[in-house]
This record gives sequence, structure tokens and C-alpha cells, in this order.
Amino acid sequence: MKNARFDKSKLPSRHVTEGPSRAPHRSYFYAMGISEEEIHQPWVGVATCWNEAAPCNIALNRQAQSVKQGVKIGGGTPREFTTITVTDGIAMGHEGMRSSLASRDAIADTVELTMRGHCYDAIVGLAGCDKSLPGMMMAMVRLNTPSVFIYGGSILPGRLNGKDVVVQDVFEAVGQHQAGNMSDAELAILERVACPSAGACGGQYTANTMACVSEAIGLALPNSSGMPAPYESRDQYGQASGVAVMNLIEKNIRARDIVTRKALENAARVVACTGGSTNGGLHLPAIAHEAGIDFDLFDVCDIFRDTPYFVNLRPGGEYVAKDLYEAGGVPVVMRELRKAGLIHEDCITATGRTIGEELDLVDREVDGKVIHPVSAPLSKTGGVVGLRGNLAPDGAIVKVAGMTEAEQVFTGPARVFECEEDAFEAVQARTYKEGEVLVIRNEGPAGGPGMREMLATTAALSGQGMGKKVALITDGRFSGATRGFCVGHVGPEAAHGGPIALVKDGDMITLNALTGEISVALGDEELANRKAGWKGPRETVYASGALWKYAQLVGSTRKGAVTHPGAKAEKHVYMDQ
Repeated sequence: MKNARFDKSKLPSRHVTEGPSRAPHRSYFYAMGISEEEIHQPWVGVATCWNEAAPCNIALNRQAQSVKQGVKIGGGTPREFTTITVTDGIAMGHEGMRSSLASRDAIADTVELTMRGHCYDAIVGLAGCDKSLPGMMMAMVRLNTPSVFIYGGSILPGRLNGKDVVVQDVFEAVGQHQAGNMSDAELAILERVACPSAGACGGQYTANTMACVSEAIGLALPNSSGMPAPYESRDQYGQASGVAVMNLIEKNIRARDIVTRKALENAARVVACTGGSTNGGLHLPAIAHEAGIDFDLFDVCDIFRDTPYFVNLRPGGEYVAKDLYEAGGVPVVMRELRKAGLIHEDCITATGRTIGEELDLVDREVDGKVIHPVSAPLSKTGGVVGLRGNLAPDGAIVKVAGMTEAEQVFTGPARVFECEEDAFEAVQARTYKEGEVLVIRNEGPAGGPGMREMLATTAALSGQGMGKKVALITDGRFSGATRGFCVGHVGPEAAHGGPIALVKDGDMITLNALTGEISVALGDEELANRKAGWKGPRETVYASGALWKYAQLVGSTRKGAVTHPGAKAEKHVYMDQ
């Protein structure tokens, strides 16, 4: 019997399930044990980034099974499929990191192709790592199907000497070890206990930042991103997400109904108030691009600037994702933002209700340790701020969570490195000097290629006790675990002839996160003369393959480093085929 809730004649799956001409297609479905009733129900893609590369992905397969149960309960036919993940923690500090950002767009592309090729009517997407979260959400918005996102959950913190430890501590321990302040045995003990379970890195790094975004933007069910990956209570949210997507099909609520300009602003607020990753300034414009919404780095940073920072999470603060969950999670955070009039309450969510209606259901108060009152924040401005000036006409971004106002102003001579390896070598050899601004260029999306993160370098500086005694700027990126005065996303990048390509050793650079300045003490005439003498982009060894292709396609960091024209150029919407 066909389910009267759904009009199959308006769903994409009709192209593979309905009518005599689709008998060959149905024969394949019968081969997989799908019943006649299931064939004629709505089809839901259950997309996961499961793999055995890292703990952030390892639990996604289990969680997908609960999602499929929910789809069946809701009257749909779930079809599970997987796509790639490149995990930053494993890719960090070597050539593998070039694949990370490119994987975000590959995830969006492969999910799109699978959905289009098999004519699925909706999607529940599960992701667990830095680029897989935005990649999955980008695919949802691009396809504009009814969509629900679910995060795979964070890792549990390790314990050592009575304190919680996370992978950030291990990266920084490498610097302590190199400086002679940690023995081989101490390092070996730390690396064995820092990551005790499945799940994504535990601080407010990129994965947990984007998990918070998924709730704030409305694509994920409220509080679904909170509990750690090993908790079997996550399965309840998986099942509820499956049921929810069927309700969205029935009501014809699609991803772009949820992801609006106001929803993006809500998401940026949550990134700022939690001291989230600077990568939020890269991924939010990319998600907006899929919806045809103009929302670039400067728009994100405008919101960061007037949002108080009141959630005390690592790396700038003291607590991890598990602690945020136990304190009430994103709903309590957004309830505080609402008290300050900083939330658009009329945005629709994956529940079918508005953000305001969802927040009306939240009755927990802040704990005062992990989540502080918005009226008594840790600082008056967001934990992430934007910079702009003659060194970065297209902007730059820095995480200031945990930094004092005095630490947010830095002037010093440039020390220029042509790539991350050169900088890391100098840090290891301690050939840099206190007071310098380390400039790492040719690491942008096109010039790298791949816009690598610099956690190995910044963690080594912190481990040497120099994190606050030097500054670092790059046209590449910084990990969400980075702390100190580390400025990323400098644009235009060196490969596109941006001013960062023209800086020389000794040029005086001023960074001021309080006023939003990033400048080099050079006049327009001198910069023009240097530009005239510029020899062009640094040649890379990537002359073919996926990274070559990515470098040819990728756009500016300011607009999210996207690789296609986006919704503004589309001539049809998948869901309306």
C-alpha cells in the first residue's frame, strides 16, 4: 500500500521506481531484498564519511544504522552510501595536509553525484571530521533536498596526572620534547592516553565548531551534536533524524528553506561566542555560496566582532566538548545569545519548528564554568576576529579566545618563509627571534595547493614557550587547536599576487586584533614597484591529478575557497527535476 503522506509524482525517485519503463531498475532493487512497498516509498540517502582513517570517522557506520531505522519508521526507504574523508590530525604536518581542504569539495561533489545518479529524495548526512562536516552540509544545500545533518560526536578526553588531555597536548608536547623539557618516556605515555575513544578532536577545534554550526544553522536536530561518539544515546538522535527527514519530505521543507542569511548569521554568532575555529570563516561562506547567498569573510567577521565570547572551551579556554554537552550544549548557548538579542528566532529548523520555538523548550541555566552568562562574558567581543589592511585587502582571520587585550597587538619585523616546511625547520632549530612576525606564504588554496593548516608549527612554538613572543601570518590556514597570535586566510594569497607575496625580511608588520588591522609599513608606491618586479607564483610539484585540478578551480579564501559557480549560476534545482 502506498503511503498517502507522500506524493511520489513530485519526488526525484519516481525516475527510477515508477512505470513500466523502470522494470529493469526495479529488478536491481528486488535483487537487494527491497520489497515492492519499499520501492514505491520515498528514497532517502543516508550518507556517511565512514572510514578507518581516524577515530572521528570510525563510529559513523554504527550510527547510520539507527538513522536507517528512523527513516523506515517514518515511512521511507533508506539507502546507505559512503564518501571519502581526509582527517586533519593524520594529515597534519606533511604533504598529506594539501588534501584536506580539497576533500571538503570532493565530499560535496561525490554526495551530489550519488544523489543525482540514484534519484534519492532526501538526505541524512553523517560526518565526523573537520572538512567532512561542511562538505556534507554544502551538498545538502547544493541539492536543496529535505536534509538532516548529524555529527558523529566528539572523542572523550584522556586523563594524565589528574588532568584532561587531548590531541592538542600531544602536538604541543612535541615542541616541549624538542626543547628538552619532556623525555621520550613522558611523550610516549601522553600519546597513549590522549585519545581514548572514537570521536573527533575534543576541544572547540574545527570539527566541534562546525558541529555547533550544524545546530545553529538549523540542519541538525537541537542538541544532537553534543554527546560524545561512544555514547550509545547518540543512536536515539540518529533514529530521530531519520524520522525528521521524512517529516521534512512531507512538508516539503528543503535545505535552502533552512539555510538562509539569518541562519548563517546565527551560526556565525555561535562560532564567535564559543571561541570556535577560524575555519568557520572559510566554511560558512562556502555553505552560503551553495545557496546563492552573499556572505563572505567580512560578513562573518562583522558578526564575530560584536558577539561576546562566553563559552570557556579549549584551546583558548579550559573545557572540552564533553563538558559543553554536560552543561547543556548548543541550545543553552543559543538561549544566552537570545537574551542579548543576538539570535534570529524565526529561522526554520530540521524539526519543522523555528529556532525561537526550539529555544522556548530549553529550561537549563548556564553553569558559570563552561557556559558563562552572556551578561558576564569572558570578553566583550568574539573569540575569532577579522583583520584587514594593506597586507590583506581581502581580509584575514585570527582566534583571540584566551588572549588578553595586550596580547592582541603585535608589531615586529617580518621573517619570511616560502613554505611551511621552511618555517617548521626554523622553529625546530630555534633560528627565529623573539618579537618577529613569521610569514609563511605560498600555502593558499591555489598556491599550496590545498591551504594547509599549520598546527605542527604553531604547536611547536607553544611547546617552546614562544607562542606569545612571536606572531605568525599565512595565506594558509590554522587548525582549530591553534592558539597565540596566529593570523590565517591572508588574502589575496601569494599565488594570486597578493601583498603577502611582496613582503621581505625586516619589513615591519603591525597586527591589531582590537582595531582589526593587518598592515606592512610600506607605501603604495613601494608595493607597486615590488609587484612590478614579482616573478609570479611559486612553482609546485603538483602538475597533474586531483590537487592540480583543485588549484585550477579554487577561488578566493574570502568567499570560501569554492570550486564552482554556486547557486547563483544554476539553471535547475535537483529537487525539482
